[in-house]
Amino acid sequence: MAMAQANGIEIEYEAIGAEDGDPLLLVMGLGAQLIHWPQGFCERLASGGMRVIRFDNRDIGLSTKFDDAGTPNLIEVITTVLQGGTPEVVYTIDDMAADAVGLLDALGIERAHIAGASLGGQIVQTMAYRHPDRVKTLTSIMMGTGSPTAPQAQPEAMQLLLTPPPTERDARIAHGIKLLAAITGKGHPTDEATARELTIRAIERSDYIRGGTRQVAASLAQGDREPHLATITAPTLVLHGADDPLVPVGNAHMAHAAIPGSTLKIVEGWGHDVPPSLEEELADILLAHVRA
Repeated sequence: MAMAQANGIEIEYEAIGAEDGDPLLLVMGLGAQLIHWPQGFCERLASGGMRVIRFDNRDIGLSTKFDDAGTPNLIEVITTVLQGGTPEVVYTIDDMAADAVGLLDALGIERAHIAGASLGGQIVQTMAYRHPDRVKTLTSIMMGTGSPTAPQAQPEAMQLLLTPPPTERDARIAHGIKLLAAITGKGHPTDEATARELTIRAIERSDYIRGGTRQVAASLAQGDREPHLATITAPTLVLHGADDPLVPVGNAHMAHAAIPGSTLKIVEGWGHDVPPSLEEELADILLAHVRA
């Protein structure tokens, strides 16, 4: 792993695969570190000729933190958005998209395939319409359009996602296992042992959790992206699980309808994670898209 100066901050990243491989930038979701892209998934992509680049978004993992800016009031952010206003947030999704472009700059990459999951899907969608000259293909995973009419998350899953994790280690591990159990798909579940191992790895790598609220505020503040999605010209795959409890599958249909010429792929039994049983299949779906 390495550190890069990008968009005025430091971004921790890792490149997997041959240096002359076709660059593929992976952008992870809310509060998730680069290790939440499974190693086997990344290696499968690399074996298919990709130079896989995964990184920690700002305010998480080993990248720059924004503690000095304080914690936003999410109720005020939501209220302002519902009233049609523009809330004050520490940073925006546009800023996070610019971080990813800055990382490409730092690595000397002019154009890349980009794929993002959940909040990462929101970020790569934004990259595709804000920085179209930098995007070879777009893969939007587990993400919709931000429309207020979109199907909403199951309450238990959303509550767990928005609940700040405990600070005590054992309680934090238990919280991580419970969260993964709530968002995984019934047809392709992440088992408890895998969830425990991943949670412990994440805690040991970086136990920083305070950036999550600022990331949520950035996501909420962006609002409806549908008009912008209509301007995307990159070949686009909308990839989603039929059993996603956090971003229900109807969101994928809305994203597909909003992005001209996009391809929609729904995987039965898949939830809102990347379970071991689907690593190869999802990597192969992504490879087929970028090759096409």
